[in-house]
Amino acid sequence: MSASIDTDVVIVGGGPAGSTAAALLAEAGHRIVLLEKAHHPRFHIGESLLPANLPLFQRLGIADEVRAIGMEKWGVEFYSPAHGRTQSYRFGDSWNKSPPHAYEVRRSQLDEILIRRAGALGAKVVQGCRAKSVEFLGDHGVRVQAQHESGEARIWQARFLIDASGRDTFLGTRFGIKQRNPRHNSSAMYAHFQGAWRHEDPRRAGDIGIFWFEHGWFWTIPLADGITSVGVVVWPYYMKRRAKPVREFFLDTIAQSPLLAERLACAQLASEVEATGNYSYRCTRSCGERYLLVGDAYSFIDPVFSSGVLFAMQGGAAAAAALDLALREPARRASAFRHFDRVSRHGPRTFSWYIYRMTRPAMQELFMDPHNPLRMREALLSLLAGDIYGRTPIWHSLRAFKMLYYLLSFLAPRRSLAAVRRRALNLRIDGATAG
Repeated sequence: MSASIDTDVVIVGGGPAGSTAAALLAEAGHRIVLLEKAHHPRFHIGESLLPANLPLFQRLGIADEVRAIGMEKWGVEFYSPAHGRTQSYRFGDSWNKSPPHAYEVRRSQLDEILIRRAGALGAKVVQGCRAKSVEFLGDHGVRVQAQHESGEARIWQARFLIDASGRDTFLGTRFGIKQRNPRHNSSAMYAHFQGAWRHEDPRRAGDIGIFWFEHGWFWTIPLADGITSVGVVVWPYYMKRRAKPVREFFLDTIAQSPLLAERLACAQLASEVEATGNYSYRCTRSCGERYLLVGDAYSFIDPVFSSGVLFAMQGGAAAAAALDLALREPARRASAFRHFDRVSRHGPRTFSWYIYRMTRPAMQELFMDPHNPLRMREALLSLLAGDIYGRTPIWHSLRAFKMLYYLLSFLAPRRSLAAVRRRALNLRIDGATAG
């Protein structure tokens, strides 16, 4: 084992959260070590970005590189079998009209751009190196033991640690603070297809598609190279029905959405079908005296609104700001970390209210028949664009939207009560299965 090496911050994980934090901290003049267990490029799901990502790309100096790999995404299309039609939303109709689009990207390419940028700005990037253990030393910082693919062990000693390890939840697991989301748990299957149907209108060809069905919802994400990412998020009880290989089960599930099946009729699978469980979780805290948790290492919520990369990058930027202040002015560390905690909780908390209700009849009515009293539609589009961290005054309109949702639920009590009971049953089934 090699000797300890002093640095300011060790970051575990080289995805969007870790790379963003590493880039900004290195740019600010701090000594950064970024440990990534894999080698970029590597596959990762979560290819759909939001317009609110674009200012972050500009800030990092990679906007042109992202544009070169991306499929322009100008909106989102919802399909409801109960209504028998689709409903399209344009980001350009939101409260704040700019930026009016986002991108669909291969995450392998985006994540490589981000981690390469962190290295170019001065972070020491160590790929093929997995963090194995951590020791907290009080005022003396943290000591992280890592292991290279060669088997060589190395210790890094730093003043602070950022856990950006994603679903590995490096610190959450060690502290026992990772909890399955008690209000929304789900499982997923996904794969890439070649030759899927696309809109002829170039301003719609890159739209993400959301297709509701009996057991959850599907996504379709068109990519620039002709591949379409297709996935389904379902209640875990549905996955436990599987009595055949996951490939056949996935294709059978697609057949339950007639419009999606029609759009994939001439498409061919271009990848293996992957499946994952325990899809929604959170940690009970986002930071401690010498550490911060960012991105999926802190929490993961249902990806119906494509919020994952935005939360990761915003968390990474907030972590960089907090640690920059803590390193320069140690007396302000506590207040900096409190602000970081508020930012970390803000995104998942804001989106979760809508996610928990996405399968309810009243919510589907509002999405499929949008109106704009009190600028509610513009505010909702701002939410869908990820414009929740700035000063766009959407909050009164979103509160009005929630009141309208509750009113519609009250006016259809039988239907609403049936949906509530079904969701409660799903949660009980999930809990019983997990136990």
